[in-house]
Amino acid sequence: MTTTLEDDPAAVDPGPQPRRVRWGRASAERLALPLLLVGTAVAYLWNITVNGMGNEFYAAAAQAGSKNWEALLFGSLDSNNFITVDKPPVSQWVMALSGQLFGFSSASMLVPEALMAVAAVWLLYATVRRISGPRAALLAGAALALMPVTALMFRFNNPDAVMVLLMTAAAYCAVRALGGSGARWMALAGVALGFAFLAKMLEGLMVMPAIGLVYLIAAPVVMRRRLLHLLGSLVAFVVSSGWFVLLTLIWPASSRPYLAGSTDNNFMNLVLGYNGFGRVLGHNHYGMKPGAHPTPDPASGPGAAAAQHHGGFGGWGNQVQGLPRLFTGEFGFEIGWLVPAALLAVVLVLVSRGRAPRTDIVRAGAILFGTWLVVDGLVLSFMKTNVHPYYCLSLAPAVAAMFAIGMHEMWRRRADRLGQIGLVAMLLGTGVWSFWILGRNASWLPPLRWAILAVAVLATVALLWGLRAGSRGIAVAALAAALIGAFAGTTAYTVATLGQPHTGGGPSVGPADPDDSHGHGWFTDNPGVDSMLRGTTTKWSAAINRSSAAANLELSTDTAVMAIGGFTGSDPVPTLEQFQAYVADRQISYYILPEPKDHGGGFFGNNSHTDITDWVKANFTSTKVGSDTVYDLSAPLKK
Repeated sequence: MTTTLEDDPAAVDPGPQPRRVRWGRASAERLALPLLLVGTAVAYLWNITVNGMGNEFYAAAAQAGSKNWEALLFGSLDSNNFITVDKPPVSQWVMALSGQLFGFSSASMLVPEALMAVAAVWLLYATVRRISGPRAALLAGAALALMPVTALMFRFNNPDAVMVLLMTAAAYCAVRALGGSGARWMALAGVALGFAFLAKMLEGLMVMPAIGLVYLIAAPVVMRRRLLHLLGSLVAFVVSSGWFVLLTLIWPASSRPYLAGSTDNNFMNLVLGYNGFGRVLGHNHYGMKPGAHPTPDPASGPGAAAAQHHGGFGGWGNQVQGLPRLFTGEFGFEIGWLVPAALLAVVLVLVSRGRAPRTDIVRAGAILFGTWLVVDGLVLSFMKTNVHPYYCLSLAPAVAAMFAIGMHEMWRRRADRLGQIGLVAMLLGTGVWSFWILGRNASWLPPLRWAILAVAVLATVALLWGLRAGSRGIAVAALAAALIGAFAGTTAYTVATLGQPHTGGGPSVGPADPDDSHGHGWFTDNPGVDSMLRGTTTKWSAAINRSSAAANLELSTDTAVMAIGGFTGSDPVPTLEQFQAYVADRQISYYILPEPKDHGGGFFGNNSHTDITDWVKANFTSTKVGSDTVYDLSAPLKK
């Protein structure tokens, strides 16, 4: 029998060969998520200490919690537990525990915030993946990471970052509940909402109506079980949040810090008043003088230049109450880029899935994130008192997810008119909207807005042509270009935000603006006073009106300072009799009276503890140290 080359065993089996790796869509998708998370981590951790102590009010509480477990538990402003900050303590737990582990510093305080951004992006990816698949999930995660407000607040030390992470976790649990094991996952959603409440009270619950509605509509169980699962979720929420409320009630008030912002040292008073309905309905005035308002007239006055950009007094950002709020002023720069497209996506997806079964997961996603967006957006738009633009971070996951779900659904229907109209409206609309937003800061990178407009128009025209002609390659390339144009504005502002330092109580996004105030700017460091306080051995080195002033001193001296009157100076603590007892017991070394200054027309009004000031002036010797007057509480006047 003859042997041919084809039959030759050596020719047929040449031996072991290197394994050939085939690159496919699944491999790309598996690699994309790690790249997204690593990219988010690198961007958010890069030079994070440029923000220093961020908001010194919360930084002082983190410092106090890093020294004292009771201060950590209650969120005290000082390590000797005179008064808390005016929010629940969850965010302080994270930063203070990091300080206990690694030593308190700017890095130990802010790095956990940036890592929470990575976790939020991952959770949103995992949520949207179950609704619309991995590509939509990547788009949602990228959209969240590339929002200016996300870059601002996940590198800052306000409570908003941990609150939004927990809100996103609750949404994730709700979507998992729609896929099965509803009772367990809805209970976990309730737990996440409970701790979101303990991060920032009622704002952390803005996703709760959306979770309840979507489960009631789309859960794959009978109505009776849906109601029982919702009741179980509510019980889990009450338990996970109520333990702390109960703790504040049963712990003797005389041996715990005063709950700042409340009028009677009661946690629920803080929830329903100062940080709750009082703020939404405009009942809080924070000691303002009659007629005072935090937002400057954009046409005149010393705040005019800042208002024309996106500044405004104390970081309120030239906002307008009502429906335009999210689209104008500082709000527009922080989150407005994708909001119109996200709102449009809600309508498009609901129309597209109109005849789908009750349990359809895509429609459920639109109900979940659409309700979250609408409810939270309306509350932020119409609330009346002390509305910082960065509050819109609570909307960011809903905006990002809804944009991605809408894009995916319209691309799925790209062969019909609804899909084509939807794609063009969302992509072209976002490009034009970005052009308009950048026009409000037209002196910054002028070519950018025109490039975005050109890309948006050309890419959407090419996309329509490719879809009509049946050319998938052209359509995919045009879609990619249109998405680049849609994200260019928000990405540019995010990059600019990452490059700027942010401190104080009202940080803003975007490039540096010499006319804009990025923080309170109420107190400047006084080295002479700092030296005096470092040399004290009393329980509190000093007492001073208002928490912001006390926080500044605590950070610069590493001592405990008594904050008279809390954040606004109007908290009813201490009384004159209590203060006199502290002085008699030699628990306070100095009383500091800063030089009076005009802070935005008296935003916090006059000192409501003038009885203490008058008593100190009348009974103790004073020394002028820099611009401050310091009273030695161990040296009474001779009479």
